[in-house]
Amino acid sequence: MFVDQVKIYVKGGDGGNGMVAFRREKYVPKGGPAGGDGGKGADVVFEVNEGLRTLMDFRYQHHFKAPRGEHGMSKNQHGRNAKDMIVKVPPGTVVIDEETKEVIADLVEHGQRAVIAKGGRGGRGNTRFATPANPAPELSENGEPAQEREVILELKLLADVGLVGFPSVGKSTLLSVVSSAKPKIADYHFTTIVPNLGMVETEDGRSFVMADLPGLIEGAHQGVGLGHQFLRHIERTRVIVHVIDMASTEERDPYEDFLTINKELKEYNLRLTERPQIIVANKMDMPEAEENLKKFKEQLTEDYPIFAISAVSRKGLRELLFAIADKLEQTPEFPLEQEEETGVHRVIYKHEKDADAFKISRESDGSFVVSGEKVEKLFKMTDFSREESIRRFSRQLRGMGVDDALRKRGAKDGDIVKLLEFEFEFIE
Repeated sequence: MFVDQVKIYVKGGDGGNGMVAFRREKYVPKGGPAGGDGGKGADVVFEVNEGLRTLMDFRYQHHFKAPRGEHGMSKNQHGRNAKDMIVKVPPGTVVIDEETKEVIADLVEHGQRAVIAKGGRGGRGNTRFATPANPAPELSENGEPAQEREVILELKLLADVGLVGFPSVGKSTLLSVVSSAKPKIADYHFTTIVPNLGMVETEDGRSFVMADLPGLIEGAHQGVGLGHQFLRHIERTRVIVHVIDMASTEERDPYEDFLTINKELKEYNLRLTERPQIIVANKMDMPEAEENLKKFKEQLTEDYPIFAISAVSRKGLRELLFAIADKLEQTPEFPLEQEEETGVHRVIYKHEKDADAFKISRESDGSFVVSGEKVEKLFKMTDFSREESIRRFSRQLRGMGVDDALRKRGAKDGDIVKLLEFEFEFIE
């Protein structure tokens, strides 16, 4: 089974907690604080492995959680940083953030890496908080929470040549006779529901990868039939081989078929029309095929190379394969995203409003709820088992303006304030 799209959950490793410790050694006067910092949590890193061909492995494992950093230790010993979690993906994998729909990484070459979820930094030990006013602080930080997100993995085939055309025009038959691929062939529409790859070698020793892609029909760019599933795979092919049933076995007009398919390619992505296209007039061993081909050439307005073949009897295949190999040698790879052609690297700075540090809302029981990424992160990094850490957290909240905001919302002495799953009393 071919898996080309899957949703998974990734989470980096949290940072290790800092430690509160003091030096107590014989003959060492004024030992002072000696709590070490926590280690950094592991990143979740995706790496391309050219030995993989599908996203099948992700069908069985949906969660990837990296290990956390080691906690800080006494004698100022730093906790060990966690080793990155390497997840292998096939070449042609595009990683998309499920929430924002933003492309995080486009992984093409063997060995290429991308950090998908960052690990948290380690919390600071009490050595870091020593000041002349407080030379022996009983204060440390917990590790920073790691990044977590749900991502969609899409696999775009890295084939050199893509066979396109209506269902049942003979694409699978053509691939099966020019390569050792064994696609399913039958006399009904959408026999091919997943892309088939075949390695093709010409008589003069040149080789390329050909993909027989699922049949395309009108409305495919809107997802009709196997629509998007098909079109996603053609984005990276360098040459499009357009197979047409010239015998008109299903009573369709070959020229109308040709126009419909090209319209779908254009509607889906304008850049697909830049690909060089070779027309294959298939089923030439059938009656009426010669007549239809003559009419087709008269109707054709653009100058496309046309090859008359019969995939079943293998007539005309040698010339077709030579032409495809020649065309590939002249055609560069098409980048997925439109890149600057000037060679000048530009950096775009966008003004994005900072997310609010906190929000305050009321619940039906009259309690106040404080939420927000920044305040929740501070909360998770606070060690509530130590009085000094709690006082520091209170000062940080006051500095952010949480106290004032609660008063404005009508909070009075003794009111309940909730933050994550914890409850506090508001004290004036």
